Amino acid sequence: MPGGQVEEGESLKEAAIREAKEETGIDIEILKFCGVFQNVGDSICNTLFLARPVGGTFATSSESLEVNFFPVQQALEMVTWKNFRQRIENCLNENIQPFYVEF
Repeated sequence: MPGGQVEEGESLKEAAIREAKEETGIDIEILKFCGVFQNVGDSICNTLFLARPVGGTFATSSESLEVNFFPVQQALEMVTWKNFRQRIENCLNENIQPFYVEF
């Protein structure tokens, strides 16, 4: 899951597009806003979007160990870091969007 900080003068959507390119080599088109996960204790707010690939080629970076497309179930099994699996599941569940998760 690409992610990072919004740069000065950049929109949330622009930041998501840039971070995806920097961390995966893939150009994306944002399809929709899904929700927010807020880490209150660390003052971090993660804005989540659903996107689709529109170009580029896979490339790892210092922030990505592996870059590829995976079937949803396989991807969910691979994700073990903190609440990232829940983030993906929430983004794929239109019935709970937009969501706000505080932790």
